[in-house]
Amino acid sequence: MRKFIIPIMVVAIIVALYEQVNAEKNVYIMVIAIVVFMMGMMQLSAKTPSKNQDKEDENV
Repeated sequence: MRKFIIPIMVVAIIVALYEQVNAEKNVYIMVIAIVVFMMGMMQLSAKTPSKNQDKEDENV
């Protein structure tokens, strides 16, 4: 799954940067690229454990 998400995020970043350079900026393409990037970041960061997970387990 990670091998699938990272290339999609890179493509979204490239599209967003390309739209910034154009004289006629398309807002919808920018919004879609940002949403795709943020969704990919959420998917990747959801698998990262919390630093405070051990402390929370001890308090229970």
